[in-house]
Amino acid sequence: MIPALCLFLFLENIEAHCKPFSRSSHLNNMEGFGNVHPSYVPSQLVNCSSKACNATYHCYLMELKQDYKYEVSVNDIVLAIRTKLDSEILDTFSGTSFDVEKGKVSVNLRHIQPIQLSPQEVQDCRRFQTTLFKILLNGDISKLRSVSDDFSLGDNPEIDYLLLPTATVKHERPSNSIIDWKSVFSFPFSSVSTCDCKDRASDVRIKDGSVCSCRLENCVVHTPHTGSIYFINGIIMELNGNSTLNRRRKGTTTYKEYFKNHHRIELRFEHQSLLRGKSGFKVGNYLLKSRQKEKGQKKNYVELPPELCSVIMSPISISTIYSFSFIPSIMHWLEGLLVAFNLKKMLMDHCLQNDVPISKVLQAITATECQEACDYDYLETLGDSFLKYVVSVQLFKTNQNDREGALSKKKEKIISNDALFKFGCSCKLPGFIRKEAFDPKKWHIPGDKSKSILLKEELVSTTRRAYVRGTREMDFKIIADVVEALIGALISTKEEEAALSFINWIGIKVDLDTNIMPYERPISIAPEKLVDVESRLNYSFHDPYLLVEALTHSSWKRPEISTCYERLEFLGDAVLDYVITMHFYKKYSNEMFSSNFITNMRSISANNECYALSAIKAKLHEHIRCDSVVGNKIDETRKSVEKLCLESTFGWELETYFCEVVADVIESIAGAIFVDSGCKKEVVWESIRPLLEPLVTPETARRHPISELQQVCDQNDYKMKKKPYVRVNGETSVTIEVLKAAPIPYTYTATATASNKDTAHKMAAKQLLKQIKICESLIA
Repeated sequence: MIPALCLFLFLENIEAHCKPFSRSSHLNNMEGFGNVHPSYVPSQLVNCSSKACNATYHCYLMELKQDYKYEVSVNDIVLAIRTKLDSEILDTFSGTSFDVEKGKVSVNLRHIQPIQLSPQEVQDCRRFQTTLFKILLNGDISKLRSVSDDFSLGDNPEIDYLLLPTATVKHERPSNSIIDWKSVFSFPFSSVSTCDCKDRASDVRIKDGSVCSCRLENCVVHTPHTGSIYFINGIIMELNGNSTLNRRRKGTTTYKEYFKNHHRIELRFEHQSLLRGKSGFKVGNYLLKSRQKEKGQKKNYVELPPELCSVIMSPISISTIYSFSFIPSIMHWLEGLLVAFNLKKMLMDHCLQNDVPISKVLQAITATECQEACDYDYLETLGDSFLKYVVSVQLFKTNQNDREGALSKKKEKIISNDALFKFGCSCKLPGFIRKEAFDPKKWHIPGDKSKSILLKEELVSTTRRAYVRGTREMDFKIIADVVEALIGALISTKEEEAALSFINWIGIKVDLDTNIMPYERPISIAPEKLVDVESRLNYSFHDPYLLVEALTHSSWKRPEISTCYERLEFLGDAVLDYVITMHFYKKYSNEMFSSNFITNMRSISANNECYALSAIKAKLHEHIRCDSVVGNKIDETRKSVEKLCLESTFGWELETYFCEVVADVIESIAGAIFVDSGCKKEVVWESIRPLLEPLVTPETARRHPISELQQVCDQNDYKMKKKPYVRVNGETSVTIEVLKAAPIPYTYTATATASNKDTAHKMAAKQLLKQIKICESLIA
């Protein structure tokens, strides 16, 4: 079991069948229950072995492919790692594509032969990648430390993997020979080193001496007079210091005159051919779900006199450098997969039997703040709905003497964000969560010891460990969302049993194996004398007293009936919410919609206004047992609905008060069918769905007017101000102002009056949306 933590204190008043099990008796000693939480590094990327011996690295070929035309092509890169990766990691990672400035780069990960490296070779590899990444990420020679830096493996746990360039010729061969060792040894550069050229008459004067021209064809240089770094990919034989430099509107001059006039530098070797240098490659976050592509080609090549250049790395091709610019995003993505894989393995130790894809686990632990293509939004919606459903069923069947109010309070204590936050912390989930957008500037370069990162080993279960690289602040709601998203990930694989196992493991005891036992209802008259609505529901009750209960309001005081629909409403609300959510997920899960699509579709369909319209359309309101006061309110709602002449029941069309009792009976009838059918939610959906049709589609969906108005304001930089509402003669007036600052200042104002604040607010928002639409169309 996971190290003991206790959750029962904040839920101690919940009945035994729905009470979280205790993980410890010391709540005050619980770690991670504040807003500061650990960040885990996958153990696959960590090395704990001694630096004194040879090291074996498992090698994987990162095969990069670009789908755009560019003068620089990408090269493959070798990833050398101390732990062999699971095949599921390779299968999930391979084929992943990244949106870059010019198009897409896809990556395939293929296992090749392992290699054994001496401590000196490991240092050389770590020095190479540290130097290259510092150049790419910082572009500043001052960020490069001296060649005497320590790049050796230490005795303490540290991030240890190698990213190495590949040789030009590609074919099946041992890992050692696929690596471009010349590039690995390109730093530190020495002008006295020999080359393979037999004729040294081609020596060229550079800032620090003379080198053979072959060593300048592919290299990285620094120009002290500008403090810039350039990537050299050739020598321009036809140009030298005396060649003409066309400065467009500023006329023409020679390169020699240009450097003399603008940099006060007198070229001494003006007859030397110039070098063709590229100013740099931008290292971006290529995981973002929306990126703007570059328009057109920018000229970022310059011609450089060799004598002004100090060589940093040589030889190294510009294609290799370009390929390495994508590596921070690629490795961040791979690290996320490894974190998800390790979490999945931990869950399988305790509660999972099915093989949930790690891509789903990764999605479940990726917060919307990461701004990536996949986040936990719709999985959270699925999990939230299922959790509400199973907890409601559990409470309903184990607390038969409790009214709706008591059941709702108990449910809230179990599934509130605060409760789920504590459940998540008790199971060590925060360390696995990805909570913010990737910043390449903050990426930890493997092998770089200039930033001291001390990894601390932590047991996340009795058999598995993780390494903590530090702590980060995290809002409690993100942790609660991830708990729900993990439930949703299991539900999305059609494994309710696995989801139930997970829910029980985190501390909520539920089961759906036992049907709801019959319970006594104080109804003493024949049910057929009270209701006759089964034909409209396409369902015949085995226990018709359930239908009587579902249509009886608490205001109905009769000797023969002393119960009401509230308990069934509590149950039916959860059942309907879940079956409606799953309907939209199953129907649209394979189509491309925004991450909050399922959430929006559910909110449009599973709400009181929608249920009220459905009930009146089916004439169920005629059979509600209530007193005259409630009856009059129901009749007002009927009249309001009949004026609308609506074909559909979804949306936000009611512009006056509606009696929520009319909506409640849809939920209470759903609860009654669920109990009567032996807890078969599919039967509930088959019966209630016809009342809700036509169901909303992506084409007919509209946001709630208040949400839509807020979106319009956000998109146009308008400011919305809601004045204090006014209550007069039983009615509420709400006034909203929208302030438009540019190009011409203007204020939109709308006031609406209704029997309650929410309806008035909605009506005022509708009016403002109409005003804004008319004015904007006139301006256009």
